[in-house]
Amino acid sequence: MRIHPLAVDTLIVAALTGVALLLGPEAARQGENPLDATAYALVVLVHLPLVLRGPAPVVVCCVVHATWLVYITAGYWPVVCSFGPMLAVYTVASLRGLRVSVPCAVLMGGMWIYAAAVNHTDSWESVAGQAVVYPAMLWRFGVIARRSTELARQLRREQAERARREVAEERGRIARELHDVVAHHMSVISVQAGLARFVFDTDRRTTRTALDTIEATGKEALDELRRMLMLLRAADDGAPAGPMPGLARLSEVTERVRAGGTPVTLTVEGTPRPLAPGVELCAYRVVQEALTNVLKHAPGASAHVRLRYEPHQVTVSVTDDGEGVIPDRVRTGGGHGLLGMRERAKLYGGQIDIGPQDQGGFAVRLILPTSARAAQQGDDATT
Repeated sequence: MRIHPLAVDTLIVAALTGVALLLGPEAARQGENPLDATAYALVVLVHLPLVLRGPAPVVVCCVVHATWLVYITAGYWPVVCSFGPMLAVYTVASLRGLRVSVPCAVLMGGMWIYAAAVNHTDSWESVAGQAVVYPAMLWRFGVIARRSTELARQLRREQAERARREVAEERGRIARELHDVVAHHMSVISVQAGLARFVFDTDRRTTRTALDTIEATGKEALDELRRMLMLLRAADDGAPAGPMPGLARLSEVTERVRAGGTPVTLTVEGTPRPLAPGVELCAYRVVQEALTNVLKHAPGASAHVRLRYEPHQVTVSVTDDGEGVIPDRVRTGGGHGLLGMRERAKLYGGQIDIGPQDQGGFAVRLILPTSARAAQQGDDATT
């Protein structure tokens, strides 16, 4: 339970006032004028304004020193009321800048010298030292507290900003995943539905095949969406989630596109090996998006998917011989398609080239590093 600052200040003032009142009888034993009822009333009045030191530190400091001045001028022992001015100077230094806190510290030092003059002290060297050291120490402690508070506030702001960035990045990641899942599967379903409608009355076998493909594609889309939702819930309730799709499922993607009427071939070079889950998901999504673009922008074209395992990297490329609307296929200003490809490649330290080929058609080529560091990044991105 957090205590209100005003309650804390009230307790501090009560403690300081109690100590000062208990110290009052010591004045007579020190050879000073004994404290009477007026002196004890001034002791209380010196400390009482400190209850409001948080909202108005400068005003409270001035009031405290003014009351202390009356107490000293009356000839009473100044040490009894010194706790209040000390706390007031510390408070100003901890809440205000140098232009305000330094004069307050100097004011306390001057009051200390004035008290020595009123009491006709013989130890001016000691008084001068105290008039410098005490205010300087209190001022220094207050400045340190103020800087610590400012650093804590800056840290909280940075943490809040980092949290906002992480939320924005997570939203972008979710948007890319949703785009890749929905766009690909819906493109396949749309093509198959058009085919089934075209041959519905003339070719029942082709119609059935198209409907089977629609059913399987829709089921796979639902499975991937369900898997995404389970991953999002895992941080809250520990819900288990199956593995995200990887390179081992590229053959399923090409087969699904091939069933939609687009000839697709898949070539795997090198020795397949397990990679970081994030790296495999990145390559899988890029191939999926590239084939989706072939379906949408290059109807009737044939495509070739090439996967190459190398010692320190993996390369995937998707090329086609279509003549789709090139400006639509290279535009990156809107949507999550090609822009999502580039963001995924950047996330895993890869390089991606997207654009038309010299001999015609379109090509997407992705190179992903498979070093230990990249593997760690891939694991972090999918947890």
